[in-house]
Amino acid sequence: MTLAEIFEKIVGPDAGVEFVAYDGSKAGSPGADVRVEVKTPAAVAYLAQAPGELGLARAYIAGHMDVHGDMYTLLDRMWSLTINDLPLGEKVAAVRSLGLKPLLMRVPPPPQEARRSTLAKLGSRHAKQRDAEVIHHHYDVSNQFYEWVLGPSMAYTCAVFPRPDATLEEAQHTKFDLVAKKLDLKPGMRLLDVGCGWGGMVMHAAKEYGVKSLGVTLSRQQAEYAQKAIAEAGLSELAEVRFTDYRDIAEAGFDRVSSIGLTEHIGKDNLPSYFSFLYGKLKPGGRILNHCITRPTSTEKTLNKGGFINRYVFPDGELESVGHLIRQMEDIGYEVRHEENLREHYALTLREWCRNLDEHWEEAVEEVGQGTARVWRLYMAGCVVGFERNKVQLHQVLGVRLDEGRSHVPLRPSLDWP
Repeated sequence: MTLAEIFEKIVGPDAGVEFVAYDGSKAGSPGADVRVEVKTPAAVAYLAQAPGELGLARAYIAGHMDVHGDMYTLLDRMWSLTINDLPLGEKVAAVRSLGLKPLLMRVPPPPQEARRSTLAKLGSRHAKQRDAEVIHHHYDVSNQFYEWVLGPSMAYTCAVFPRPDATLEEAQHTKFDLVAKKLDLKPGMRLLDVGCGWGGMVMHAAKEYGVKSLGVTLSRQQAEYAQKAIAEAGLSELAEVRFTDYRDIAEAGFDRVSSIGLTEHIGKDNLPSYFSFLYGKLKPGGRILNHCITRPTSTEKTLNKGGFINRYVFPDGELESVGHLIRQMEDIGYEVRHEENLREHYALTLREWCRNLDEHWEEAVEEVGQGTARVWRLYMAGCVVGFERNKVQLHQVLGVRLDEGRSHVPLRPSLDWP
């Protein structure tokens, strides 16, 4: 059985994908707009060591397999198809036909893969030192690289598109303003933004609402970038970004708290302490806006240790259902006043990031290397499919720390929320 025959058994003859392999075999749809090329026996070795998505990802990231055409199109067409779908008898026949050489090769994972043994030396999941290394792994890649992918807003979270044809910058501004309006920011208030990234929300609150804003991040590169941007914008008297763990914030008495894209890094077991810590930072009557990626239900795994995302993108990342998050908030003492699912908006956001990466591909490869650029190409295109197919969601939850039973929230939410 040739590689092409194995491929055709997996994807079927009508997948709309062409397949070519180093053994000269071909399969799939000749002349299709997407072509997968298995270039070396090492690609097969990766699949033998880790059947399924991880092996395929390793082969692609290491350069032993190429994708010619649009990555999103490939992943959309092959979403539910893996080598694990082959019956056992056909798997055995496939292994025999490949010969021993690629199966006996020991190929190390690409260097972009986070090593679980290295992380284990830094403590249990979500220990401070280990969290710092995880954030460094993903965010301290290159500010220049992120500028190419994210655009001028440097916002690495789901945007909110007021119209399907809105620009990414307009959508990111709309997102920050949506958060501001839900929090009902007013001049003179104090805002704490945990996991602040490159300072987008901190600067928006200071510039547009006159709010004194403190942001914290575990990425040194993010903090340095944000502080420079704050100074250049003339916002230093109102805005600050610190390189520190949110758990080390000493100040309290904040009017508002925003958490945009941090909860995914907290871990299921730590959610009670996370929400309790932020509760303690709020004044009575204060509001919190929690914005994060979620699972559609509580039945899925919160952590896939062997998956591509966990190994290459967000080590130790855990996703919960919005129902679980709301229950945790309520048990701490928050009154939940509003909840919104922005799933489709994240698919649109990721499409823009994919387009930006494609437009700067050669520069990106030169800046961070082919392996890292490929990680991002694969990860973002896969996430587009995931959000479109409701495999993951994005929720904003607005909570209040009551003031002797009073929420200080209007009888009806503002009609000008985007």
